Amino acid sequence: MAERNADAFLSGAGWGAAQRAPLAGDASNRRYERLTGGPDGAGAVLMDAPPQRGEDVRPFTAIARHLSGLGLSAPAILAEDAENGFLLLEDLGDALFARVIPRHPALEPTLYAAAVDLLADLHRAPPPGILPAYDADLMADLACLPFDWYLPALGRPAPAGAKQAFAAAIRAQLARHAPPSVLVLRDYHAENLIWLPSRTGTARVGLLDFQDAMVGHPAYDLVSLLEDARRDVPPPLQAHMLDRYIAASGADAGAFRRAYALLGAQRNLRILGVFARLCLRDGKPSYLPLMPRVWGHLMHDLSHPALAGLRSLVLRHLPEPTPALCHRIARRCSPRP
Repeated sequence: MAERNADAFLSGAGWGAAQRAPLAGDASNRRYERLTGGPDGAGAVLMDAPPQRGEDVRPFTAIARHLSGLGLSAPAILAEDAENGFLLLEDLGDALFARVIPRHPALEPTLYAAAVDLLADLHRAPPPGILPAYDADLMADLACLPFDWYLPALGRPAPAGAKQAFAAAIRAQLARHAPPSVLVLRDYHAENLIWLPSRTGTARVGLLDFQDAMVGHPAYDLVSLLEDARRDVPPPLQAHMLDRYIAASGADAGAFRRAYALLGAQRNLRILGVFARLCLRDGKPSYLPLMPRVWGHLMHDLSHPALAGLRSLVLRHLPEPTPALCHRIARRCSPRP
């Protein structure tokens, strides 16, 4: 691999004279910069995803092109150097759903309806054949992350066999009720969706952070959207949007609602483990205050009658992340490198 040099990449793409300013990143090793004053005064975004830190831009570019081919608003790829982990992307702006809604609360139903309709449209198209399956084995492993990170963060090792028993129970449910069939973006929520009102239909929803996309169950991204770890979606709006998707997709309502609750439980368990891991391993405690909301989503999901057995196992082994317990985890947070 040649020496990584963002200046050389931008110069080669004709953007060497552009002004650069950092953009807020995410939980990965990727960094972003906003570029202004490019060719003809244009703007763009630089993604810097260092391969030596485990990043790979190729999944992002493959999914971006697939989504664009469906008429959806993924950022256009203006230039790329996959070997060195640089992408120059269309700048879709700053109108994240999470920012627009507090400023314009009356728009909230419109934005969520557009995002739900996008999922219904996306799920009518065959997923690209290049993707692995988000199947029962993988999802069960990820649902067990609280046993690996959350409990140790509290100084409470899991009882012998508890993780294995829970993995077997949730794996059986996932295999039967949540088989993979559609493209799932896996991080579909208000901080990764951009409102583009000058466009039409589902193209009004700009898409970010989809490089981890896989083939999964249609309910997965819907529950990601409506059970947001970072903001409260009003319960009546959640219910209405769930009904909207079922009507648009023609799904069997009972089976879909069961899968929705099951995948919500799986996802929220994974998030609890990931947030604890980000603190203990990566020195990032800022996600810990979100844990109580995630727990609330988890309890709501596990209130589905079909998930009573899973609920019993969760309550037996995992304590509620109260603010006091989150503070205890924060004290064990590893210093940043």
